[in-house]
Amino acid sequence: MIKKPAAVCEVHLDQMEQGISNLHGYERALVVFRLRGSVVGREWIPVVKGRITAAVLREHTTQVAWPSWLVVNQDAGDGSPLPTASVVVCTRDRTEDLANCLPDLQLLAAQGHDVIVVDSCPSDGSSERLVASYPAIRYLHEPRPGLDIARNRGLQAARGEIVAFTDDDAQVGTGWLPALLRNFDDPMVAIVTGITMPLELETEAQLWFEETNGFGRGYIRRSFDSATANVLATGRIGAGVNMAIRRAVIDHIGLFDEALDGGTASRSGGDQEYFYRALSRGYRIVYEPAAPVWHRHRREWSALRQTFYGYGVGLFAWWTRCLLVEGEWSIVALAPRWFWRHHVRQVVRALLGRPKHVPLDLALAELRGALAGPGSYVQARRVLRSQIDPAAPERTHEPAPEAPPAREEDATITSVPVKEAV
Repeated sequence: MIKKPAAVCEVHLDQMEQGISNLHGYERALVVFRLRGSVVGREWIPVVKGRITAAVLREHTTQVAWPSWLVVNQDAGDGSPLPTASVVVCTRDRTEDLANCLPDLQLLAAQGHDVIVVDSCPSDGSSERLVASYPAIRYLHEPRPGLDIARNRGLQAARGEIVAFTDDDAQVGTGWLPALLRNFDDPMVAIVTGITMPLELETEAQLWFEETNGFGRGYIRRSFDSATANVLATGRIGAGVNMAIRRAVIDHIGLFDEALDGGTASRSGGDQEYFYRALSRGYRIVYEPAAPVWHRHRREWSALRQTFYGYGVGLFAWWTRCLLVEGEWSIVALAPRWFWRHHVRQVVRALLGRPKHVPLDLALAELRGALAGPGSYVQARRVLRSQIDPAAPERTHEPAPEAPPAREEDATITSVPVKEAV
């Protein structure tokens, strides 16, 4: 069935009197409800004559009653100062996306936060020139390709106590960074993730992605640890597009595995593997729905198919790492069981045309990726070992401390989310 474009709208529960207008051309909208900054729910609502009335919105707010009650009654905190933060965006040859990402981050930089763009093995200087127009944002040129390589580079260059990450194809929402930071008052919290919503749903590929692999993880703040969560099923915790890491735990947890995620044969899994390591070392991870990011899903069907393939590869790649590096022998039983219960069953459901089945080509792509995952991780490790440090100096741009800002040369390390595995 062909899916028609849908509008994406953000509504604050205390500001619904006017309804939503200017929705001509859409038959339905994904309405995201917010209260006091937190995302408390979302509903698919029909669009009638280009608008959704306030009365219709109120009819759907019953679905968000419990998360709203929790927000109203949550502890406001003790008013202690938030930790200092760096914000890292890893990019590679997506200057157009980066141009939409940076304006919101520039506001954070203007507030005194350390904002860094890590440009991973770019084919040209377009992203560097773009960042040069934002003097308060630092630019780091990373000569080696790989999302985890770029993430590590950002971690090592960061100046803040907390390092928050987002993607170049995402835009941070109002209150994003403070909402992440206030969860680090607990010294055992190593990572905080936020809620990620779709920026647009204009193509069939974007709609299918949101319905099958959307980044939303619910509307209630949750805390995870190894006693209450399956450390090998970290997809439910969040994704690398919206996460923050306490820099002090790196000495214990380590850096990201540079043989995982985008730009390598493993294709994804770096964020999920890092969540696993944090939990298995005794730390906690908090999921915070008051920290929203808006992500632009891939628009083309071919890109969606590659995403499904990459998710299959990435899951089994980081599970392979868990077996080979961490000695997680439970993977020997878990991986075949998941392959049969998820991947094979998903293909069978598509072949039989069962209700709400995933399109066959997407199901097959993910299955093929799962089969390729273990070998892909071994291949990525081999490639990583063969890399040598380039002789050429790395390019960076540091914002000058005084206005007018001057950019100067300086010196300049390295994930795509994997969906939940049960």
